[in-house]
Amino acid sequence: MDDIILSTDAISKHFSGFIAVDQVSLQVRRGTIHALIGPNGAGKTTCFNLLTKFLSPTGGRIFFRGKDITALTPMQIARSGMVRSFQISAVFPSLTCRANVRLAVQRRRNDSFAFWRSQKALSELDDTVDALLEDVGLTPFRDIPAAQLSYGRKRALEIATTLALDPEMLLLDEPMAGMASEDIDRIAELIRKVASNRTVLMVEHNLSVVASLCDTITVLARGRILAEGTYDVVSEDERVIEAYLGVTHA
Repeated sequence: MDDIILSTDAISKHFSGFIAVDQVSLQVRRGTIHALIGPNGAGKTTCFNLLTKFLSPTGGRIFFRGKDITALTPMQIARSGMVRSFQISAVFPSLTCRANVRLAVQRRRNDSFAFWRSQKALSELDDTVDALLEDVGLTPFRDIPAAQLSYGRKRALEIATTLALDPEMLLLDEPMAGMASEDIDRIAELIRKVASNRTVLMVEHNLSVVASLCDTITVLARGRILAEGTYDVVSEDERVIEAYLGVTHA
């Protein structure tokens, strides 16, 4: 079990009698890219919200690095090394790319609210900030306000701010949503790069991206795990085909 970084034991979430997540037991291996996929309403984002405690489970337990984190707050989970992104890009539009990433680096150093610090003191962070911008391909845009970036580059900036927290595990909620094809290719390559030394769990609707990136895929349907394995395995599963297309395999 040493290679399992994140696991759940029959987590569930009920909303006024509606079962959004139904006894999901998940295991994510350390150093892999693992995808949660499924048709709309399958419970994927609810699962993400449970894992990071933006929602509290109705039942079940969550383990990260072998420790029970079910009772922790979202901030405590982030500080433990598991950080997530959201479907909607969350950056400060009026700040430059460098300023956005610098704030995240300050948060890691526990001085993100030290606005009275001198510019010289803040410039000590520039090497770290510039290295993160280089990692996500935003060096040419480091002094550009985030509002002026294309949608795909805003998502890259969000990933940079997430990486600034130095997470051991990164949860990406639909990182390709709303992107043009050229941005999809760029972000897919970025995810592959950042996964070289950390674990990634992602919710994604773009199945071609999932097929090219992910080591393991868990398919959810109606809040339950329907199938799990490599893309080749799950894409041939008749239950998965029926869940996506509403037809059985010919």
